[in-house]
Amino acid sequence: MEVNHALIDKLSLLARLNIKPAEKEKLRSDLEQMIGFIEKLQELDTTGIEPLMHLTEEINVLRTDEVKGSVSIDEALQNARLKKDRFFMVPKVIKK
Repeated sequence: MEVNHALIDKLSLLARLNIKPAEKEKLRSDLEQMIGFIEKLQELDTTGIEPLMHLTEEINVLRTDEVKGSVSIDEALQNARLKKDRFFMVPKVIKK
């Protein structure tokens, strides 16, 4: 597959990237190397090899939900840097 500036322009448009003209040649070279690597992998004979779906044979075992005790409001606020009544106070991060 040939990687040219038209392909890079199309990919940058689809990915909503603003690629500077000076970066296009480096990106073209990198894409050609990646595609070359994939083409090299396609030369391998993979007949009889099962696709790898998971890295291990482990199965995700989910536990049942159990209601357990929790800390009281006083215990939760015990080490709070700033608090007011029953609430944590945090600095304002969104300005209008």
